[in-house]
Amino acid sequence: LIARGADDVTAVVLLAAPEGVEIMERELAGTPVTVVTASVDQHLNENGYIVPGLGDAGDRMYGAAE
Repeated sequence: LIARGADDVTAVVLLAAPEGVEIMERELAGTPVTVVTASVDQHLNENGYIVPGLGDAGDRMYGAAE
C-alpha cells in the first residue's frame, strides 16, 4: 500500500507473538503504518505456531480439525 502512495495505513491484528511484534517494529520503522493488536500471546513453538494460540484456525474454519 505504501509503495502505491498510501500515507496512513492501519493494520488490525487479532493475535500476535512477541517474536512477530519485534519483526513488525523493525520492518515498519519509519513508515506511516499503525498496528493495532488485540492480544499478544507467550511465544512461538518449534513449529512457528503461537502459544497458547487459537489452535489451527484454518482447520477449524474448514472442518479439517477433529
